[in-house]
Amino acid sequence: MTRLGICSVTLRRLDPDRVIAAVAGAGLECVEWGGDVHVPPGDEDTARRVRDATVAAGLAVASYGSYYRAGRSDPEEFDAVLRSAVALGAPRIRIWAGATGTRQTPPEGRRAVVEHTRRAAALAADAGVELAYEFHRNTLTDGADHTLRLLDEVDRAEVATYWQPPVDMPDAEALKGLDALGDRIAAVHAFSWWPGTTRLPLTARAPLWRSAFERLHTHRAAVSGGPPQDVLLEFVPEDDERLLPREAATLRALADV
Repeated sequence: MTRLGICSVTLRRLDPDRVIAAVAGAGLECVEWGGDVHVPPGDEDTARRVRDATVAAGLAVASYGSYYRAGRSDPEEFDAVLRSAVALGAPRIRIWAGATGTRQTPPEGRRAVVEHTRRAAALAADAGVELAYEFHRNTLTDGADHTLRLLDEVDRAEVATYWQPPVDMPDAEALKGLDALGDRIAAVHAFSWWPGTTRLPLTARAPLWRSAFERLHTHRAAVSGGPPQDVLLEFVPEDDERLLPREAATLRALADV
């Protein structure tokens, strides 16, 4: 039901072959390939090479981590994103819900996010690819209730959301948001920040992640069929690839609830 992996931006300084070697060596299962460095949008040759190398190493392509911002990016920019995702063999594309928070976004900006998401979702669906919003401050998914409202407005079955613990939010409140999103969570970005964006080992917030996995397992068990739910390491302390085996081992232990 749950598949453990990594976002390639975690190892942004490494080339794709070294990322693959590090991920396989750490015993993880899949990779969300980022569109910022490793698999640029529109570069289908690179996407195919990365796909082939990922699969040859016994790993899966979890998703394509794009930086397409619905409502802010030119809608046609998504076309290149989709081409790379298809060449990569990604079943899901991560997109962003604008570039301002819910309370800072005027009605016309919100309408643009919804309309651009619907356009992207229709194109992606034709290619057999799903979309999921980054769950992030300074976007329209800056909270669980705000995310549910946006998903309802978009009203496309192919559009879901990611989840991650919001910055400086206490565990109980963060988990309440996870519960609210329930089966609309396509994937999770796993990291331990506290306070602010201070990067800590996963063990530093082990109670949060153990409880998160319990809830994820419960939500997934209630859904019949469907793809596995990916939990992806997004950051490690000091971006040090040497810490990846330790953090991956912690993630596996926390997932085994």
